[in-house]
Amino acid sequence: MSGAGPQRSTFLLSCLCFGFAFLYIPILLMIVYSFNHSKLLPVWGGFSFRWYVTLFNSPDVWAATVLSLKIALINATVATFFGTLAGLALARFTRFPGRTLFTGMISAPLVMPEVITGLSLLLLFITLQQLIGWPGNRGMSTITIAHITFSMAYIAIIIQSRLANSDLSLEEAALDLGAKPFRVMADITLPLLAPGMMAGWLLAFTLSLDDLVIASFVAGPGSTTLPMLIYSRIRLGLKPDINALATLLVLAVAIGVLIAGWILIRNQRLRKP
Repeated sequence: MSGAGPQRSTFLLSCLCFGFAFLYIPILLMIVYSFNHSKLLPVWGGFSFRWYVTLFNSPDVWAATVLSLKIALINATVATFFGTLAGLALARFTRFPGRTLFTGMISAPLVMPEVITGLSLLLLFITLQQLIGWPGNRGMSTITIAHITFSMAYIAIIIQSRLANSDLSLEEAALDLGAKPFRVMADITLPLLAPGMMAGWLLAFTLSLDDLVIASFVAGPGSTTLPMLIYSRIRLGLKPDINALATLLVLAVAIGVLIAGWILIRNQRLRKP
């Protein structure tokens, strides 16, 4: 029995190393080949910044990148606001008319195939255009609305889970001492929700920046997001400048994760007596 411990530890460590290698070795290879001088992706032609220069001189790539970042920022902010409200309603109001329907509507985007979601939103926008004349052209606005639709569902679940594990005694004590509900929300509830809101914001930003299927349904001419551009280039022949762009995105995400982790650690240290 004494030998089972080291064997189990070795097995778990091997699984952990294999999992990390499976996830991160392709990313590291992509970063390495972004400095490849050759036009052929699998052929190493020497170290060079050639494709970074090409990337900075590619207007269509930057236009798609800027559009995707704008949509992701707006989507993450608006979805966090409405998702937080929905999560608060589900966690704090256990009984209200239509709760079952509301819960089902929140959970539906989580389990519904993206093809169905994209098709239904496309039909919605076409119907609205015929009835009220909006949207005149499908583009950034329709993609943003579509992303908010499914992103807020994820944030609502995160907020609901966060509140389910929180202590209600602080809010009840503040109300007993005469604090107004808005004051309790601002001084107690929102600080408790801050880590969950930050995590939801980052998740919504990532989901929006990564979406291809839904955006392909609701986008119009001239509104090409970055995933749509990369997919179209893969079909026509991928160029190494996409590796350079992906490397810059990985660097930006890594910096964002490090900053978010530093903020969370800092907040935890400040809470300790």
